[in-house]
Amino acid sequence: MATAAQAPTTPTADSVDRWLARRGAALNERGTSADLAAPDASPLCASPKKGRASINRANSQHSTGPRSAAGKQRSSLNATTHGLTSQSPVLASEDLAAYQLHCRRFLDEYQPATPTENQLTQEIADTAWRLNRIPLLESALLSQDPSPQTLIPQLATLGLHGQRLSRQFQKAMEQLREIQAERRQLQERELKRAAALLELHKHKGIPYHPAEYGFVFSKNQIEAHAQRLMRLNESRHIEHVLFHMQPPIEREAVGAP
Repeated sequence: MATAAQAPTTPTADSVDRWLARRGAALNERGTSADLAAPDASPLCASPKKGRASINRANSQHSTGPRSAAGKQRSSLNATTHGLTSQSPVLASEDLAAYQLHCRRFLDEYQPATPTENQLTQEIADTAWRLNRIPLLESALLSQDPSPQTLIPQLATLGLHGQRLSRQFQKAMEQLREIQAERRQLQERELKRAAALLELHKHKGIPYHPAEYGFVFSKNQIEAHAQRLMRLNESRHIEHVLFHMQPPIEREAVGAP
């Protein structure tokens, strides 16, 4: 026979109501917390553009530029100051007339005859103009601070630009010389053919029109070239007789027993 202590406890209606009330309050509290956290609950819900913008804004706070005096001095030697990589070869502080005279000297030297040759000649002139600026920049730096140790970064930067510009100058000059050599060889061959046809027409007594054979030279140009070739042939004969042919006395002496 079961005693009062061993009898099973039967929940009353009052205890069930209190348990339901506590359960409902807990669920309401958790739902409110979840609603408040929902906008930031998952990073996947955030906009990629807004996230990138936030990262960029945060990174920009670290890009404040040089703060020390040495850092500011190094940053002052940039493209806008030395102009060695600027789009325009002439700086505002330089003499434009001197630059134009500088370019004219290169044009007079190389005599470009095609757009490509003009482009390469201009590149050579501009590169040389920039190269000539480097010693002036170095002198200006040393005059401001005579201690070479503090100027090592700036001088090294100028040295790298000098090496780059020297290679660019050499490459453009080699390309220009190669193109001009090919053009002149082709022109010489065409003029020689045109001159030979001119002499043939003279021999047969018929009119000669260079354009009929596809030549772009004028008749006067071809005539001058033909006369030049004939004089060169005569000069070679005279050169052989005067300077290369063995004198008769020496030939007899060599043939004597």
